[in-house]
Amino acid sequence: MKIVKASARILTPYGLSTGGFGALALRHVEWCGRVSHRSEDAPASTERFLETVVLGHGDWSITEHASVSVDATLDRGITHEWVRHRLFSFTQESTRFVNYEKKMPPSFIYPQLGIECDQCLNGDEPVPHDGAWWHGVNACKYAPEWLASIHAAETGYKALLRAKWRPQEARSVLPNALASRIVTTGNLRNWRHFFLSRTTVEAHPQIRETASVLLAEFQRSIPVLYADIIPGARQIDNFRKAK
Repeated sequence: MKIVKASARILTPYGLSTGGFGALALRHVEWCGRVSHRSEDAPASTERFLETVVLGHGDWSITEHASVSVDATLDRGITHEWVRHRLFSFTQESTRFVNYEKKMPPSFIYPQLGIECDQCLNGDEPVPHDGAWWHGVNACKYAPEWLASIHAAETGYKALLRAKWRPQEARSVLPNALASRIVTTGNLRNWRHFFLSRTTVEAHPQIRETASVLLAEFQRSIPVLYADIIPGARQIDNFRKAK
């Protein structure tokens, strides 16, 4: 079985990794915001304008003029929560059409945070022996019951494909732990709401972990609009910021 970590990254067609797109996006938001008062040529910095108009006066509508796409790999259980943000646009890896016997082996995500098996994550698959799972002489760090369940599901899936089941039928035995790639696009306001909701102490631990890492990337690449969001805050406190 192949085990991977959940992850999410901003797609970088416009050089976002160097701050290029982030700066352009904020300047675009500023320009759109200035149209209402026809102050396009006013001598003020983008950061000051956003701090005054968006953060100060609460005019978040102008941040809807710029969008960001994110490429994430999550387990299927977490993608069910992820797509509840209905104002986003989604394109998700399809278990109907992807044949994990022909196209690629299925990948799985371990659900308990703080437990990582470096050998598994480096592609060294564990082998069962005497009720445990091993990497040579080293025991795998993941729970043997979980590994056995994943192994049984993967084995059953492949057996059904060999029995001429279609992928859309054989997928019925795959677990929520199945890793799934999903591309998500939303405007800057939608992403702020996502982070206010999904980085809180009440959020599911797995989605909170991924959202918090992604938030840090947004804070580096698109400053000002996300700087006040702190992972692990209470949801009620974050929702006050959303107003």
